[in-house]
Amino acid sequence: MALGDIETTRLPAGSVLVVGAGLAGLFMALKLAPRPVFILTSRRSSKGAASAWAQGGIASAIGAGDTAQDHADDTIAAGDGLVDPRIAMILASEGPDRVRDLMKLGVEFDTDPRGDLVLSLEAAHRRPRVARVKGDLAGKAIINVMVAQSMDADHITGLIGWRAESLLSDGKGGIAGAMARKDDGTLMGIEADLTVMATGGIGGLFAVTTNPKTARGDALGMAAVHGAVLRDPEFVQFHPTAINIGRDPAPLATEALRGDGATLVDRHGNRFMGRYHKDGELAPRDDVARAIFAQIQANDPPFLDCREAIGSHFPDHFPTVFESCMSAGIDPRTDLIPIAPAVHYHMGGLSTDDVGRTNIAGLLAIGECAAVGVHGANRLASNSLLEATVFGNRAALAILEDGLPERRAENMRVQPWLSMNPDVTKTLRTSMTAYCGVRRNAVDLNKLLDIIENLIEQVGPANPLIAARLIAAGALAREESRGGHFRDDFPKLAQPARSAYVTYNQLD
Repeated sequence: MALGDIETTRLPAGSVLVVGAGLAGLFMALKLAPRPVFILTSRRSSKGAASAWAQGGIASAIGAGDTAQDHADDTIAAGDGLVDPRIAMILASEGPDRVRDLMKLGVEFDTDPRGDLVLSLEAAHRRPRVARVKGDLAGKAIINVMVAQSMDADHITGLIGWRAESLLSDGKGGIAGAMARKDDGTLMGIEADLTVMATGGIGGLFAVTTNPKTARGDALGMAAVHGAVLRDPEFVQFHPTAINIGRDPAPLATEALRGDGATLVDRHGNRFMGRYHKDGELAPRDDVARAIFAQIQANDPPFLDCREAIGSHFPDHFPTVFESCMSAGIDPRTDLIPIAPAVHYHMGGLSTDDVGRTNIAGLLAIGECAAVGVHGANRLASNSLLEATVFGNRAALAILEDGLPERRAENMRVQPWLSMNPDVTKTLRTSMTAYCGVRRNAVDLNKLLDIIENLIEQVGPANPLIAARLIAAGALAREESRGGHFRDDFPKLAQPARSAYVTYNQLD
């Protein structure tokens, strides 16, 4: 059926449209059997999924002596006052079963000779609880299994090669599917009774990131113009140890290296973290990132020293990092690894309840594009893959229990093609890193907002520009330093700790 210039497709009654093919979307899709699921993705392989790039692994209280309460407490502590304790306990208590689900699906986590999981220690965890695959291949291994399982599942249909550019309104304040576009400009309106955003993060909005460049906050932009509530969009986590070799995206030196004893040093091999935090190399990520940034600002370049802690075991224990280093002429067995902070994860996102529901009827959000209250101001290491499975599973169970009302799109029309041309994209990414990075202040943030407004005037309210505007405005409004958000002009915590809930129209 065609409507004007748009080819339209009506999904079968009771079907679920999932926008995004990372771990959250694929895990939920598998759990939705036998309900029909249609996965909308521009990717033709697993290569572009940020889930596949997760090196550290997946955290859970699955080891002997560990408890869900301990894991929840560590999650709450890392989140610096903004984690919902009930949500943290959901994550921690349901986590071990979700890791077992992954194992049953075929993920081959590292095990010892007895067959028990080998669990690693990462920053801000009180005990080793991170399951890995061949050291730093957990994300890739998990997403490969998810893709294979999804391709074999009779209830899942892939709409491959299509990028969602907007959501369709049902005319009653709800969402009735999505408008998608192919690279050649072909449009397709997809009507669905339920739409789930699982698009990942916002790293591509910044010049230095470990995320795919296509992770530009599209879900935030698409939903915000329909009145979606966002939670804490200003909280962006900078991974402290991106490998500083001038690549885009920046290769990641997993935190597990420091968990295994690697140290942070200056060019002379002297450790410096003791000057910044009592926990040294295992301090929370935001503290480590700011320390590394301070070294760079002081013209005292930072390095990761793995020579003694990892040494000759590097190729086997951390093959991804080893390959990245060697491709740049750095042998991490004998050389120091140059590092810099890079945007790695977005704690903020579309505000949801504990089963992924947003404030808009017919629209759910899961994974990194959602903010359920589990990460607060600073995500605990390796909780992201766990969040994707725990809340993907919870969303699936809730959907299976619900009778989905029929939704029809109203006033569907050709959407203006909001072109993020290379010049606009470069200006946005450079400005976001310069003015909304590891350290922030009102002068820089106001300058950034002016730049974003000028870009919107040039090309229209493209999804990445809307997402960037929400992040920058949130950072300006939060006049304190908390977790991943640090203000030079407001270096102290404000009391009491409060999450921010915002809509796009509040910025006008």
